[in-house]
Amino acid sequence: MKFLRFDPELCTLCGVCTNQCPFGAITMEKTGITLNENCRMCGVCVRKCKSQALYFEQKAGGEDISSWNGILVYAEQERGDIHPVVYELIGEARKLARKVGFSVYAVIVGAEGTAKNAEKLLPYGVDEVFVYEHPGFAGFKADCYADAVADCISRLRPSVVLVGGTSLGRSLAPRLSTRFHTGLTADCTKLEMKANTDLVQIRPAFGGNIMAQIVISDARPQFATVRYKVMDRAERVAGYGIEENEKGKITLCEVSDAMVRSGIEVLSAKVLEHERSIEEEEVLVVAGRGAVKVLGELEELANLFGGQLCYTRPMIEMGYGDTAHQIGLSGRTVKPKLILTFGVSGAVQFTAGMNGAECIVAVNKDPQAPIFALADLAVEDEAEAVLPTLIAEIKERKTKTEDVIEKMRVADRKDGE
Repeated sequence: MKFLRFDPELCTLCGVCTNQCPFGAITMEKTGITLNENCRMCGVCVRKCKSQALYFEQKAGGEDISSWNGILVYAEQERGDIHPVVYELIGEARKLARKVGFSVYAVIVGAEGTAKNAEKLLPYGVDEVFVYEHPGFAGFKADCYADAVADCISRLRPSVVLVGGTSLGRSLAPRLSTRFHTGLTADCTKLEMKANTDLVQIRPAFGGNIMAQIVISDARPQFATVRYKVMDRAERVAGYGIEENEKGKITLCEVSDAMVRSGIEVLSAKVLEHERSIEEEEVLVVAGRGAVKVLGELEELANLFGGQLCYTRPMIEMGYGDTAHQIGLSGRTVKPKLILTFGVSGAVQFTAGMNGAECIVAVNKDPQAPIFALADLAVEDEAEAVLPTLIAEIKERKTKTEDVIEKMRVADRKDGE
């Protein structure tokens, strides 16, 4: 697909477009203008062209949406492996695809080892994985990765493109939607598919006070970034894989020199030590406004469990903690095995960010607190009264467990002798 069109009959060879282009992507020939790979679809030339000889191929309402089919998942790689959010996107894509008879595809971009990682996706029900592997893709460069994924989208013409709501995804998705002159809904928490293939993209708005439903009805593809830990992880599908006679295939795509030529120059690189986010924790302790006086004890409790201390939005606004540890629609969405809340009332904006937890324990002095309706174990009491006993009990059990483990180690050493 050519994103930008040129009508030589309307062109007056005035040269305004070449002078105004901020990327040096336009050259003037005898027969008219020529675009090179530097074009970023910014639209400056289209706006400056008085003769209207330049125009975008796709405009709202001007695209035949029936020619766009399938759901494409961008498979992000992190530290040489598939990012966990990808499996959640695949699971959601399969649910959406079943409603309209679409196929599910994935595109993966990276350096050596990318094709091997692509094989990991097939068993989860992906019909085809498009691989762009090249040494030039080492380290994320937004312009190069956007060129590769845009090439895949142009060839495949998917109706929907799903990208993880990660730092990388939030950089990549806007570039892609701009190139295709279509919509992008960021940070979705729920997706639904209409019978006419319109994707209903649901996300919190106005500080989490409402849930907006956004539809891109007159352009394709439909882009959406999806929060990590809000969708169910895909299950393996029988009959899919790389073995003979199994469904799904790997397609190695050609990578041109222009595709890996970047305007970004990497001067130095340093691998930062990975810090676990609250989305990755299996146990979380949450402090609400009713637990301001016991934050020290809650921090100790979180450490005993090997988890992290989190906060509700009012606590963040009061100056406790940071947004990286805020749970709720305007914060992070988590799905731990165990979550313990103290002094949390349970407003819908908060519970929407943690109701996927396997076990919820709530401590609140108010018997009418909404959090109790969600809790698996509800304790009607002051946090100050519950914590000392709870901490002491956990310490005692940990000590006993450590003693048992040590005795087992001693016995193993004696057996080895």
